[in-house]
Amino acid sequence: MRLTFTICLCIVLCTLTGCILVGPRYHRPAATEEPLPSTYKEIPAHYKNSEGWDIAQPREAMLRGEWWRVFNDPDLNALEEQLNINNQNIKEFFQNFMEARALIAETNAQLYPTLTANASWTKARTPPLNPITTILSTLEISWAPDVWGKVRNAIRSAQYSAQLSAADLENEKLTEQATLATVYFQIRGQDTLQQLFNDTIVAYQKALAYNQVQYETGITDRISVVEAQNTLQNAEASATQIGVARAQFEHAIAVLLGRVASNFSIPVRTLHRSPPRIPVGMPSQLIERRPDVAAAERNMASANAEIGQAYAAYFPTFNLSSDTGFESHHFSNLFDTHNRVWSIGPSASETIFDAGLRTATVHQFIATYNADLATYRQTVLTAFQQVEDAMAEIRLYSKQLREQRDAEKSAEEFLTLEMGRFQTGIDPYVDVVTAQTTLLTDQQAVITVQVLQMTSAVSLIEALGGGWDVSELPTPSQVSKWPTHEESAIQQ
Repeated sequence: MRLTFTICLCIVLCTLTGCILVGPRYHRPAATEEPLPSTYKEIPAHYKNSEGWDIAQPREAMLRGEWWRVFNDPDLNALEEQLNINNQNIKEFFQNFMEARALIAETNAQLYPTLTANASWTKARTPPLNPITTILSTLEISWAPDVWGKVRNAIRSAQYSAQLSAADLENEKLTEQATLATVYFQIRGQDTLQQLFNDTIVAYQKALAYNQVQYETGITDRISVVEAQNTLQNAEASATQIGVARAQFEHAIAVLLGRVASNFSIPVRTLHRSPPRIPVGMPSQLIERRPDVAAAERNMASANAEIGQAYAAYFPTFNLSSDTGFESHHFSNLFDTHNRVWSIGPSASETIFDAGLRTATVHQFIATYNADLATYRQTVLTAFQQVEDAMAEIRLYSKQLREQRDAEKSAEEFLTLEMGRFQTGIDPYVDVVTAQTTLLTDQQAVITVQVLQMTSAVSLIEALGGGWDVSELPTPSQVSKWPTHEESAIQQ
């Protein structure tokens, strides 16, 4: 009768397991406390696709995958491919993701019974009896059914945390890729500046030689020679400073690629490309494209599951255990039928008084969830800020470049006119030096703005989430699977 009762109780508990899940259901909250805008602030109502970006409403028109290829730069493409394989920060985040997946398997094991084999040999004497040898060999099975969903909520929390880790990995990839592209274009800017100063130094050398001849023939005085020489020396010093900046940028790229800076170099090549047009999409799509937003949302879902774990502590816990084996005083007949021993029985426990511990734990996890909600919304707000910032930069740098090129043309004409006045003896050479300095400054400014245009395009792509989409985030069932052969090879 007792055995029948135990079996019936086991059946009831098995039936209940998987049916009851205490705790709040998770629903993704609104991303912002106010409605999302229908368009970005930087896109006016009369927009005519003229500022360096495109409105791409269909998902197929958005950037996908290797976003850096939009710059059509083979050198950048090759560097980005190396970064994805060798960057140490990306490797660290990948291992964090693998660790999170292992934690799911560890938590999932709590749903199943544990089977334990025991063996013992003891010899004891209690006066006035003779020593007695006892040999025991048993197999014990124990199971704590997850009636209230504590373990299942823990599994959900672990799955969501693994998804968070996957999103963090993608966000780290995007950050490293964007950093590489930014530094790469800064190097190309330094190469372009170096070419400008090389050409300028040649022109200044010719001017110095001209003034030297004029001085030796008595046409001009010594001051013209000294001024020309000083201008040349300043240009040479500035060219050297450019070399310092380029070396530092090159070393930074070496670190990004997981290379020793001493063994790495990038060939010199000037910047000769214009920034590409970037499809920005609609504001409603931004939340689906940012891996950091996805990570913040998954963190919130994980915190919600932890509330369910805390609620489960209010309910009783059950345990079913059974063991069977053999006990004898001699090895020779240990496994005889009459030496068989067994036991089976359920147990239950319920906390009656804990001085408010469980309530405090629930409140703690609710507060954690609310904090994660605020973090999620702050991440969304920051995402919109970064997109608007980058679009404003692209728009204003485009305008600034046009203005700067106009200034460069005026400076070229100014130098031509001033050189003519000097050669006819109207103005002293110091006026030519002023015109030269003005032209060089304007030429440097043009190159600087060109670099800013390229880096702003990178910033906009990064702010838009690169080529990522939330549909690429692995599902809870996918992160719960054992790593593939390829993933295991990467992990090793």
